[in-house]
Amino acid sequence: MISRRRFLTWLAALGVAGIATASYAFAIEPLLRLRVTRYQVTPPRWPRGFRLTIAAIADVHACRPWMSPERIRGIVEQTNRLNADVIVLLGDYVGAQSKWISDEVPAAEWAKELAGLKAPLGVHAILGNHEFWNDPAMQSTGTGVPVGRRALEDVQIPVYENDVIRLTKDGTPFWLAGLGDQLAFLPRLRRARRRDVRMGVDDLDGTLAKITDDAPVILLAHEPDIIVRVPERVSLVLSGHTHGGQVRLFGWSPVVPSDYGNKYAYGHVSEACDLIVSGGLGCSIAPLRFGVPPEIVFVTIGS
Repeated sequence: MISRRRFLTWLAALGVAGIATASYAFAIEPLLRLRVTRYQVTPPRWPRGFRLTIAAIADVHACRPWMSPERIRGIVEQTNRLNADVIVLLGDYVGAQSKWISDEVPAAEWAKELAGLKAPLGVHAILGNHEFWNDPAMQSTGTGVPVGRRALEDVQIPVYENDVIRLTKDGTPFWLAGLGDQLAFLPRLRRARRRDVRMGVDDLDGTLAKITDDAPVILLAHEPDIIVRVPERVSLVLSGHTHGGQVRLFGWSPVVPSDYGNKYAYGHVSEACDLIVSGGLGCSIAPLRFGVPPEIVFVTIGS
């Protein structure tokens, strides 16, 4: 039989471990850790001998004290040091509304920091759901241009909403396609309008219809759930949104903002085409991360 003294010692140790774990999840991993996660993929129809590198930034969620302009500047500097051919921004730059933040960071401030990103083939962006959700005018009318988009365009970062651009490296062309956000409108707006009003502003078929040749396609889509509809014509989909669940243990997250649970929560998944889901940089709802530290994604396509 366990003695009372041994039981109390065990209970105290358990309490200390719990406090340490909570402190790490709230104060260390979200704020002090930043990793570069690297992937190497060669899609089936990728041009032989064509090597392309992409740095991807997702889910900045600018706010104080968790993601200040100064911290974004450090992320930008580290991203630039990767020397990627192209940099892509995968949405959710604005802070998620939460009792845990002390102050919002104006769009002009976080956009100014992101403007420091540099790559030979440019910096290219899509929007996330929070650019729409945190924009009262968009949510009240269902129309217009989100403040976050204007801020990015003001610093010369192009934003793609169901649009494409054809780029070339070493004489080999490829397409970047940017999908409109799939969850742009909050449920209350959808209920207040008609039942047939769509949740998002995404148009996958219309976007891909703008591609005019057989060069490979890389699709930027904030939410990874679109992968179930993406055709083989697309070589790679890059997404964010899930934050890897923010808490991830042994490859599993208890809560994932996806209709498919953990299937598309994080990392590299092979479907009709390759999908890479970034764990992102910031936090949503609570400033909590455990097992999925903030990350910059670096993808090498081809060899």
